[in-house]
Amino acid sequence: MTEIPEHLLKRSRERRSAIGGGDDAAGEAAPAASVPATTSDAAPAAAAPSGPPERSAVPSPAEPPPPEPDIPVVAAYKSRRKIPFWAMAALALLPIWAFMYARAVTTQAEEAAGPLAEGDLIYGNCASCHGGAGQGVAGLGYQFSEGEVLKTYPNIEDMLRFVYWGTAEYALAEIDVPGSPDREGGPHVTGVQGVMPAQGADAGGALTDYEILGVVCHERYTLGGGEAIEGFEEEFEKWCSEESPLYEALESGAASLLTLEEVDDTIIPIGQPAPGQPGQE
Repeated sequence: MTEIPEHLLKRSRERRSAIGGGDDAAGEAAPAASVPATTSDAAPAAAAPSGPPERSAVPSPAEPPPPEPDIPVVAAYKSRRKIPFWAMAALALLPIWAFMYARAVTTQAEEAAGPLAEGDLIYGNCASCHGGAGQGVAGLGYQFSEGEVLKTYPNIEDMLRFVYWGTAEYALAEIDVPGSPDREGGPHVTGVQGVMPAQGADAGGALTDYEILGVVCHERYTLGGGEAIEGFEEEFEKWCSEESPLYEALESGAASLLTLEEVDDTIIPIGQPAPGQPGQE
């Protein structure tokens, strides 16, 4: 505490008395009140606030920069009208509808069955000599197409025998003409146009009897056009139709081309060969 010298206090009182500013007690109290308090006499400082410190506000994040504009291709795609969901199912079924429509307006080819279907499968072994369409191959095999096979073999039995036994057996039997000797344009002579391999089992061939019938029917009626030629309808129904009892008998093993068994109370002969022809009993 700072002390004021006595002589200064005395002078101050005298001066106030002279002026008439009040008695000594008041004079003494005033200076005392004006004396600043020391640090020890001062009121205690305000207490620090209790509790957690105040949190400052979090600054808001800065706004992101605006996106770059789309390139023209992307902008055109986004602006294009989208296909509604209900139309997706209809679009997914369009290929099926198109297929069904095409099937409905397209005439379905009839599938061959019976001897003709069998013969179509077997004929691939004959095409190298007689041509894929039966047109014949020079020096190898005679022509079947355009009715030529029917001129050579007016009767299917003669053709079946020749296919079964082949050129070698006919040569051994000294038979030069396996078919019609009165053929238009001259008869076909055995061995002149290539060699016919034997196809029957008893002659060393690899085909069954019903396969031989099938391939002969294919050559006569699919390639040769016999079904469209007048006079061959009965033969076709008997030997080469899908309901042919002869084919069914051969396929089931109830008959053979050499000795056909009785079918439906009717003896079905293979045909009457010429004297000395292979297959003659």
